[in-house]
Amino acid sequence: MRAEGEADVDQMIASTEHGLLVTRFHYTNPVHPKLAIITGMTRDGTFLVEGGRIVGPVKNLRFTQSYLDALACTVGVARERRTLRGFLGGVVVPAIRLEAWTFTGTTEH
Repeated sequence: MRAEGEADVDQMIASTEHGLLVTRFHYTNPVHPKLAIITGMTRDGTFLVEGGRIVGPVKNLRFTQSYLDALACTVGVARERRTLRGFLGGVVVPAIRLEAWTFTGTTEH
């Protein structure tokens, strides 16, 4: 197991000048498995962050992103871990702060 991160989620938000807080992904599917490119949607909590503060919700967004490229852009890892349950079991993960993520569309509603 790797060492824990140095920040908590509130600190990562506070250090973000302009960005999005994504709390959940919905139905992720592989586009190119060898390159770890995945597509999916945000769901149940995507928020605009300005000046280190959450200023409001945004519509759910579609993304197409290489998880490997995203992890290469990691600038923060939270101390806390969260258990996420999935179809084949669960995983324990920290929140991460990324410099970049590729969103490709939005929902109508």
